Amino acid sequence: MESGSQDRNLPATERKLRKAREDGQVSRSEDLKHLAVLGSGTAGLLVLAPVLFDRLQQSMGQQLSFDAASVRQTASMLTRLADASSIGLAGCAAFATIVTLAAVAASVASGGWVNSLKPVMPDFSRVNPLAGFGNLFTKKKLLSVAKMTLMTVILFAIAAVFLNSGLQTVASLLLQPSTSAIKHLTEWLISGMGLLLLVLLVAAMLDVPLQMFLHKGELKMSHQEVKQEGKESDGNPQMKGKMRQRQRELAQKSSVNAVPKADFVVMNPTHFAVAIRYDEKTMRAPQVISKGADLLAMKIRDIAKHHAIPVLQSPMLARALYANSELDQDIPSSLYTAVAQVLAYVYKLRAAMRGDGPMPGEVPHPFVPPELDPLSKTVKAATA
Repeated sequence: MESGSQDRNLPATERKLRKAREDGQVSRSEDLKHLAVLGSGTAGLLVLAPVLFDRLQQSMGQQLSFDAASVRQTASMLTRLADASSIGLAGCAAFATIVTLAAVAASVASGGWVNSLKPVMPDFSRVNPLAGFGNLFTKKKLLSVAKMTLMTVILFAIAAVFLNSGLQTVASLLLQPSTSAIKHLTEWLISGMGLLLLVLLVAAMLDVPLQMFLHKGELKMSHQEVKQEGKESDGNPQMKGKMRQRQRELAQKSSVNAVPKADFVVMNPTHFAVAIRYDEKTMRAPQVISKGADLLAMKIRDIAKHHAIPVLQSPMLARALYANSELDQDIPSSLYTAVAQVLAYVYKLRAAMRGDGPMPGEVPHPFVPPELDPLSKTVKAATA
């Protein structure tokens, strides 16, 4: 039975939050974006306007100066027009770049960077009038309408007070010289824009946490959804078995680097290779530090020979160790005797190589319990 929205009282899991981010669903504050656009636009105008007006004044002076040569060469007018246009386009491009970077920075600050094209992909469900009508009455939309109404009332009140207090001053500018009047008018407009930005700053400081709260509320989950996600995360037994097999293979490949630390390598002779190490001071029993099959077994053998590590042929012991031992773990207790016989042979061989004793005889063929040999199990199963 599908849970209704009234049952969604559990916070979203990390998986759902990650999936929502991949789909482009993050909290965004429009008020913060408006503040960034208006603030950066105002700052850009204050910085660019003097330089741009100076360049435009110089360009206009050049455009309106004519002599006999310019009259005879009418094509020079196009060059003048191109120069003037390039100045205007450069100013517009610089202003647009400042505003665009500010808008992007505000979006990233409120919801983080999202690498997803899904929000801009066509979705015909968005043009469904019934669904759109239903979305008009969601909690997020109602709060947005209430917020915009409050903002409008506050801005109109501040604008009315500001205009009422400065209207007489602005009217008196008509009696002042143009340079002084423009200066005072500019200061008056800047102060008005400052009040507007102050209101937007307060609104953005309240809107950012509000949007985060609403976004988390939209992603809340029911008990049934949490249980279903847990089942999907666990996966089916076959997939889990394949993943464990892959992890074992990767671990075996990475264990090749431990072969130079081994006391000996036992093989069967080509399909399996197992490297054994034993330190009586730090280990309770011999451990398998590397193992592999087929090509990996050949690589283990070559590394062992390169580092002068004994490589012994004992097919049953190699198969049993490969099938029943884990990397960096003690070997099974039922194989202690077999491995001890091989270790004794290796110690005698090393002593002989140092000149401390005679060469040992043939390589021992230790007894391995049949139930630990995968080949013995296969033969029994085939003959049964």
